[in-house]
Amino acid sequence: MINLKQFEVWFVTGSQHLYGPETLKKVAQHSQEIATFFDKSAKIPVTIVFKPVMKSPDEITNLCIDANSTKNCIGIITWCHTFSPSKMWINGLKILQRPILHLHTQYNRDLPWGEIDMDFMNLNQSAHGDREHGFIMTRMRISRKVVVGHWQEEDVLERIAVWTRAAAAWSDFQSAKIARFGDNMREVAVTEGDKVEAQIKFGLAVNGYGVGDLVKVVNEVTDAEIDKLVKEYVEIYQVSTEGKPGGAFYQNVRYQARIELGLTNFLESGGFKGFTTTFEDLYGLAQLPGLASQRLMAAGYGFGAEGDWKHAALVRALKVMGAGLKGGCSFMEDYTYHLNPNGMKVLGAHMLEICPSIAEGKSKLEVHPLGIGGKDAPARLVFNVPSGPAVNASLIDMGNRFRMIVNSVDCVAPEADLPKLPVARALWIPQPNLKVGAAAWIYAGGAHHTAFSQAVDAEYIEDFSEMAGIEFIHIGKDTSITELKKELKWNEMYYMLAKGL
Repeated sequence: MINLKQFEVWFVTGSQHLYGPETLKKVAQHSQEIATFFDKSAKIPVTIVFKPVMKSPDEITNLCIDANSTKNCIGIITWCHTFSPSKMWINGLKILQRPILHLHTQYNRDLPWGEIDMDFMNLNQSAHGDREHGFIMTRMRISRKVVVGHWQEEDVLERIAVWTRAAAAWSDFQSAKIARFGDNMREVAVTEGDKVEAQIKFGLAVNGYGVGDLVKVVNEVTDAEIDKLVKEYVEIYQVSTEGKPGGAFYQNVRYQARIELGLTNFLESGGFKGFTTTFEDLYGLAQLPGLASQRLMAAGYGFGAEGDWKHAALVRALKVMGAGLKGGCSFMEDYTYHLNPNGMKVLGAHMLEICPSIAEGKSKLEVHPLGIGGKDAPARLVFNVPSGPAVNASLIDMGNRFRMIVNSVDCVAPEADLPKLPVARALWIPQPNLKVGAAAWIYAGGAHHTAFSQAVDAEYIEDFSEMAGIEFIHIGKDTSITELKKELKWNEMYYMLAKGL
């Protein structure tokens, strides 16, 4: 499972020697108290590490060098308790390779009206100290998140928590390896992309393997290992009669267990965080990995069907962001529509590969023919997705840049049973509605594949995109097609010009 507590965010406070030892001692005490409060907060999932108060250019530069070289450091939170002249920060910020959250707060919440004197004013200067600090990051074109409010305020904790989860996902993304079994689905454009540019831009490595490399590992799995895993299936899921011992499809279930064990061994031995498959390249496999892919996603791996490495990586990123939160994350596809004017909806699904982390209740384990690909009937989990807010996110290659598109959606219960649809499925209403949401998605070039999450919202992915330096488009309740088209045109100009900045 994904453990976010292993990641560190450093709490760094700016000041200067001008204020003298007594004031600086209080600055350090206050800063340590805030850092400890954040570290103990149940909302913030990472480890918050207090760092000594920064008072000189050398201290700041050395801190940034240390942050860059500390593997578990995924970002820094900066705050200027007093005035901290921004020229002190230039050399450090020039070399810093970690995301920044600029916290604009102060130690005291309320003004002590009858007690304010110049000592108080000299100590509590965040109101203008942070403006100086903000200037230099804007002047240096440094992307960061700004959070404003008292440090004990719930909203402040929530905004920081979102950012730390995005920072954890970004750290994980930069070292991620995706195993691509087979190639792309033939003649499909959006699942392709520049893998070299992705590695330059993100650090993400996508490595191709012949299906035979996987088949060899799958065939080495023992019957005893399969027996043990099938027993687990029976304990966790509602297994159909045909899939139980003596049933017509029992061997099909066992074969999915074989694929799951083989895939797990392959991914673990190679240090992979995600993988792709395609039903057009299954040579040597008796079934398309269905149940196997579903369960590996539930274990934290990213997955993309039809060779879609970008969404395999994105599913993994959303799983890191949402680790420990209510709701799950899955590979998803907008499959078909309910176009009744009284309530237009999208039925999302895929042939097999929807993660049970988003299931409502206990999943059913069933075996049905696939209908395409010419392989044996694969075992898969069948379930509905609970009602509630969710996001669909798509990462696409625009040629000169990557673009992240997020549509906020509202999942709803199916209007009737779906007894003849043997796949996991989600039903949702895109924001602001299907007509505008779908048109906006198409104008933006969003893929037919997405990373779907009920654990995170658009803010997480916006923070992640900011860290990754990629374009972010949000389709939500206030989206207007006219304004979206303008935004897309402005962004074209910006990203062409930004290369020269």
